[in-house]
Amino acid sequence: MTDTAFRSGFVAVAGRTNVGKSTLLNALVGQKLSIVSDKPQTTRNIIRLIRTTDTSQMVFLDAPGLHRSHNRLSEYMDEAALSAIRDVDVILFLVEEDIAIGRGDMRILQTLEDAPCPVILVINKIDRIPREEVLKKIELYSRCPQITEIVPVSARKGINLDTLVEVIEKYLPEGEPFFPEDMVTDRTERFFVSEILREKILRMLSDEIPHGTAVEISKMQERGNILDIEAVIYCEKKSHKAIIIGKGGEMLKKIATRSRIDIEELTGMKVNLDVWVKVRDDWREKEYDLKEFGYQQDDEF
Repeated sequence: MTDTAFRSGFVAVAGRTNVGKSTLLNALVGQKLSIVSDKPQTTRNIIRLIRTTDTSQMVFLDAPGLHRSHNRLSEYMDEAALSAIRDVDVILFLVEEDIAIGRGDMRILQTLEDAPCPVILVINKIDRIPREEVLKKIELYSRCPQITEIVPVSARKGINLDTLVEVIEKYLPEGEPFFPEDMVTDRTERFFVSEILREKILRMLSDEIPHGTAVEISKMQERGNILDIEAVIYCEKKSHKAIIIGKGGEMLKKIATRSRIDIEELTGMKVNLDVWVKVRDDWREKEYDLKEFGYQQDDEF
């Protein structure tokens, strides 16, 4: 440790769906833990990602993007997103590179009006636009009283992330770390295995199907250096089941094969992965199913 006082705290990440929150946090932590896709509502649970250095520990809360609720699952996701910005030390408000402040961004700004902590506006994907447009966006948001500081970045290309870390760190309170220095998340390996499978479903299937799927890991058992995994993909309709399986089982095989590669990288073990597909009618509207699949509000951070 250096002579500088150690700082530690919780950092919530707010933003509309699909603005790159998970990509940013994976880059800040230096490890892919939150799943990434080009579809909205990719993140469903609050995921805590931990960055520890000699001078600070930042506990990032990767929450679902704020959006209009359409079912019980999306209501849960919206509440999870709102809960992530309560009782934290810093809020990152992530927006994209487009200049206008959209309706979704205005809703979040209204939510942040009474924020009890600094709000850092992070303009993401600046590699896509000229510098002049970035400056226009900074000028536009600088008029918002909720915003404490503005940092433009590109999470995908790693532009200006060091500056963002410095800005976050100066607002963290002095204090001891909350987690061991080698810990990067408080989620289990089983959770991330299910997330890897869900990421492949999101990436490989058409828009209407992934949001009606859930993944349950029914078995994870080590056998020497081999990890045996059994997983079930739940969907809401028989027609969706047929699409997930694909002709001759080809789609399911592709999902399982690509998932296995990532799981082996995550665990450092050879993986045997068996995946089944089952129908669970209208599960996104049923409290019992939501709890069974892990969608229930945490009692505390």
